[in-house]
Amino acid sequence: MGWRSVIITQHAKLTYSMNMMIVQTRDGINQIPIEDINLLLVSTTQAVITSALISKLAQNQTKVVFVDEKFNPVTETVDYYPGARNANKLELQFNWHQRQKELLWTKIVSTKVKNQIAVLSNYHLKTDTVQAELDKLELNDVTNREASSARKYFMLLFNKDFVRRDTSAVNAALDYGYAILLSSFTREIAVNGYLSYFGIHHCSNENQFNLASDLMEPFRPFVDYWVKAHEKIQELTPDIKYGLVELLSLEIIFNGKKTILTNAITTYVRECLKFLNDNENNALPEMEMSLTNEVPNNALNDNV
Repeated sequence: MGWRSVIITQHAKLTYSMNMMIVQTRDGINQIPIEDINLLLVSTTQAVITSALISKLAQNQTKVVFVDEKFNPVTETVDYYPGARNANKLELQFNWHQRQKELLWTKIVSTKVKNQIAVLSNYHLKTDTVQAELDKLELNDVTNREASSARKYFMLLFNKDFVRRDTSAVNAALDYGYAILLSSFTREIAVNGYLSYFGIHHCSNENQFNLASDLMEPFRPFVDYWVKAHEKIQELTPDIKYGLVELLSLEIIFNGKKTILTNAITTYVRECLKFLNDNENNALPEMEMSLTNEVPNNALNDNV
């Protein structure tokens, strides 16, 4: 398992040799150790990648994300036989206790809304209406405070006319950041030997990442915070994309300790899975998280 995020942005040939990813472009040849790569984003439709490289990246548990002709993430690799997967773990997942799922989902929603309030506070915006939604939260969020708070939150964060599903550059940036975040969560779930199809709240037959969609919710505000700082963007430029991918390396405080976002995701997913597997333990996983400083504006160095 690696630590670097690598983006391919131009016509390139990606091959494997001697534990290295070889990236050949018109500008020359780059070599990157396979073991260093956590995420490979092929942000162009003009790249060629060999099956040997894909196989080695899968063995390293590297997530590979591909884009469509509009340069939006469209598909990603999912390991067929993760090394940690076994029948016992899948049986546990299929039999997760309903009470455990409800308790965890409640904590997830609560943490997400608290983080949304923190984002608003960091930008000196009003928080009372979103706080009011949090105060109404019930077990398993049966009244759907999560959706209600999100509507109010986005209107406060951007403007009262903001519509989450329109085709603006802001929404494109949000969706791009969420897609990268989702990939990180699906990777961690697979690494731990579980299936992302079976969620604790999301249950769409059309979503093969239901569990990742559930667990990622408290981390979405980190994307929101970064996009707010760039809300005057007119289009989803390469620099904006690089910055959104770089959020995985953002330094945060997670449960009282400084770490980077991707490491916090690793710890958080493991703790959530541990809680779901233990019907005797009602100690919910800790989810306290905050920024250590301003979200960086610079782009990734590891782009080609």
